[in-house]
Amino acid sequence: MWTEIKRAKSLMIAETWKELFEGEGIPTRILTASGEPMGQELATYRILVPEDKKHVIEEVLRKL
Repeated sequence: MWTEIKRAKSLMIAETWKELFEGEGIPTRILTASGEPMGQELATYRILVPEDKKHVIEEVLRKL
């Protein structure tokens, strides 16, 4: 099960979060918040991680 950990206001910001989390070894998915097609730069994106990794993400975010 995937859980939303953050929202980003653009694709570039969403990809930056994804790179950070995947750099910590956490699989990450990006989906548009409103169901629009992927790739639109100025859409709101949801950053999703596996639910069992949520505590790891919280530690990573606490260190920022």
